[in-house]
Amino acid sequence: MKVVYSPNYYVDIGSHVFPMEKYGLIMELLLKNGIILKEDIIEPQPMTDGGLLLVHTGEYLNKLYRGTLSHREQAILELPYSSKVFKTFRCACSGTTMAAKLALRDGCGINVGGGFHHAYPDHGEGFCLLNDIAVGIRVLQHENMIKKALVLDCDLHQGNGTAFIFKDDPSCYTYSIHQENIYPLRKEKSNRDVNLRPGTSEEEYLEILEEDVLRIMNKVKPDLIVYVAGADPYYDDQLGGLKLTMEGFIRRDEIVFEPAKKNKVPVVLVLAGGYAHKLEDTVQIHYNAIKKVMELFR
Repeated sequence: MKVVYSPNYYVDIGSHVFPMEKYGLIMELLLKNGIILKEDIIEPQPMTDGGLLLVHTGEYLNKLYRGTLSHREQAILELPYSSKVFKTFRCACSGTTMAAKLALRDGCGINVGGGFHHAYPDHGEGFCLLNDIAVGIRVLQHENMIKKALVLDCDLHQGNGTAFIFKDDPSCYTYSIHQENIYPLRKEKSNRDVNLRPGTSEEEYLEILEEDVLRIMNKVKPDLIVYVAGADPYYDDQLGGLKLTMEGFIRRDEIVFEPAKKNKVPVVLVLAGGYAHKLEDTVQIHYNAIKKVMELFR
């Protein structure tokens, strides 16, 4: 089974809470344990302007090419901007698009990256310069490969950019289960938002998710599911207060993957956030998700 990954997913952003090095470490672990072989890796090239313009405004892209983001735009992005950072996010957009096409062919697709759900059409936010989730969906719709998509966003933070992009759009149903009182302070309206209090138990989290996934999948009948598998609901994450354990994440992955396979709905995995005090914990959570989906869909 193929996975999509680029060395360009890493860029040096200095001392920062976002661990850009996690992508390479995940790949090392996948190769070391024989989950994938080198020939299983598909490397994406930067997304074309035509694909990006299906989601992002021309004015915003011009600023990114010229490096002319305002101080305010850079502040809300919360990443140091550079042309290398821009390339990283363009590759992530291609990566999610390629993984989505693999999902249509093979039942599942894996981007060892992506999940940048805070980016809006005209600006970036919260470590997210471009919205690879929306770009991937729009490219496949534009190419008449899918009609309806379902975004299952299980990151710690609400997928505000994705919710905004697809608001009032019946071709994409957005679902976000997240901690309620953290970033982003101003939430957008998804088709369904689950606003969890800090300290919500693993049992409650998984119970809600399982009920929602089955109900929504049956209601929406999507041609593609994008699973935003953030590692940051972890009990030892620096940025949140949810309580998932390693075992809880594996169960979360099963809740998404098993009904998708049973109902023959293609599913694409993107990684999103993860800020555990121990980097190896974030890496392990993402690795486990990739291993699980590969086991189920082989």
